Amino acid sequence: MGDWVEEGAKAPAFTLAADDGSKVKLADLKGSPVVLYFYPKDDTPGCTKEACAFRDRHEELAKLGAKVLGVSPDDTASHGKFRDKFQLNFPLLADTEHKVAEAYGAWREKNMYGKKSMGIQRSTFLISPDGKIAKVWKRVQVDGHDAEVIEALKALT
Repeated sequence: MGDWVEEGAKAPAFTLAADDGSKVKLADLKGSPVVLYFYPKDDTPGCTKEACAFRDRHEELAKLGAKVLGVSPDDTASHGKFRDKFQLNFPLLADTEHKVAEAYGAWREKNMYGKKSMGIQRSTFLISPDGKIAKVWKRVQVDGHDAEVIEALKALT
């Protein structure tokens, strides 16, 4: 379990497989703001609501030049089903060994009903075009989160 990456730090580099089998490399996105969000599991209520909120604001996000990337420990097959079921219009990245989540600090100990386990803490990192962390949301509440991200993106430009 790593510490959270803080605002102002350089975003940890990564290359992950996307839902369509391609590889997404953070370095290739330099020059554009990136909304990197970590979520626990495909096709679960909170994660679906969050993904659909980003899907529905796609046009606004694109106008601000942002690339949205969803990351969870699910594999690419699971991501493909999730993407198709909800017509998601951005890549879902497979972090099956949770190395990227650990690098960003999103892999945390969770306590549910007294049972402790390791997993993804729902969180979002706004990466500025120069590759630095511009904003961190550590414990995302899904309702209204898309609007917060868009406001932070507007502040970047």
